[in-house]
Amino acid sequence: MSTNRRQFLVGAGLAGLGLAGAGKLLVDRSNATEDLVSVVAIPKSKLLQRFAVLADTGTGSINQYAVGRALARYHEKNPFDTILLAGDNIYTNGEFTKIKPVFAIPYQDLLQRGVKFYASLGNHDVRTMNGDLQVTYPEFNMRGQRYYTHGQGDVRFFVLNTNDIINPQSPERVKQLDWLDRALAASKAKWNIVYGHHNIYSAGVYEVNKMMEKDITPILKKHKVRLWINGHDHNYQRSIPIHGTTYMVCGGGGAKLYPVQAPSWTAFAKSVHSFGIVEVYQDQILLTGIDSKGETIDRGLVNLA
Repeated sequence: MSTNRRQFLVGAGLAGLGLAGAGKLLVDRSNATEDLVSVVAIPKSKLLQRFAVLADTGTGSINQYAVGRALARYHEKNPFDTILLAGDNIYTNGEFTKIKPVFAIPYQDLLQRGVKFYASLGNHDVRTMNGDLQVTYPEFNMRGQRYYTHGQGDVRFFVLNTNDIINPQSPERVKQLDWLDRALAASKAKWNIVYGHHNIYSAGVYEVNKMMEKDITPILKKHKVRLWINGHDHNYQRSIPIHGTTYMVCGGGGAKLYPVQAPSWTAFAKSVHSFGIVEVYQDQILLTGIDSKGETIDRGLVNLA
């Protein structure tokens, strides 16, 4: 199927199934995005928090700036105070000297409005000084930590440095996995959301990361994590629930796009410069994909139980 056409998988009846039991019902609706988006009902319970998600941003390209402008326009009408930055914040080699054109300028309006970015490190970010200057950069709010937690009330975020997790030789690998297990166990939040740069499941060129799947998915399942977010694949994706967890890819922040397919776990995938909006309610999460023109391309729900 051509990657410039809208690709949908209808996940009705598949929610909660693992990959072994997931069927595949493909609907190719080239001109029907709004039809499928509009069928998702907005939750009626109290909105706890709204935040945005970006990844693979730091190119300084016209596409990155277009996404930044669309995000700022969205913020004017739908305020939020948090943006998750899921890695590859500075291309090509994490050179911190580029921080103004690849971060400070494209998101100037949002920064001036007091919106806070919470970053993770991508594979490009650690090519220079292992990303040390990003880890201590005040606007990334990492507070000198390569993996950390933030949030308040009923929503808690757990940020991973997946560069270490995919490296079997890293001395930090097991330490970080143990930290995630303990931190999730200690959380009192209703919604625990985990994010990092590398994908576990992807409908794009990176497909399934077997090491991440083996090491991380049992922890997510154990602690009933309902939402995982990553970048790395340069596109937008939303999965059906896999053992209870929905996987969201927001890698269309500005870098050159990668094509998408339609594997059995995919609810929606599109190769497009974009960002994600996540609205957390009492018993559901509403996921929305928005392209660089400000148009809604996807909408889906994540259930608490």
